[in-house]
Amino acid sequence: MRTFCLAALVGLTVASPASAMDGALRAGLLKLDPETRLEQRCDAEVLDRITHDDPHYKADRVVAYAFATPEMHQDSIRSPGAAFRSKGEWYRLKFKCLTAPDHMKVLDFRYRIGAQIPKDDWSKYNLYD
Repeated sequence: MRTFCLAALVGLTVASPASAMDGALRAGLLKLDPETRLEQRCDAEVLDRITHDDPHYKADRVVAYAFATPEMHQDSIRSPGAAFRSKGEWYRLKFKCLTAPDHMKVLDFRYRIGAQIPKDDWSKYNLYD
């Protein structure tokens, strides 16, 4: 999984509605190879949706491969073992993301938030402060 530009790209979308995409994010995504663009677009959607759907969370990081390797397809990702960070705490997450062929528009997105992950387990799953 390529996460080198996630923080830079995703930080641009957290404050916007889930259905909108910031111009700077769009420009950044267009510079990526198709597989990385799919990953980054879906990761950005995770953060937008969680933050938008539930004011209890302010998601700022996602690790799609924390507990299991995501299933990558041409235009979709299924991540049964993801995690996301909100307000300094990590939570388990499952998500499915389907994009248009250019990986710029999310066509279908579903997610389920799981239990909070104890801080003692963070290093074991490559999670960080």
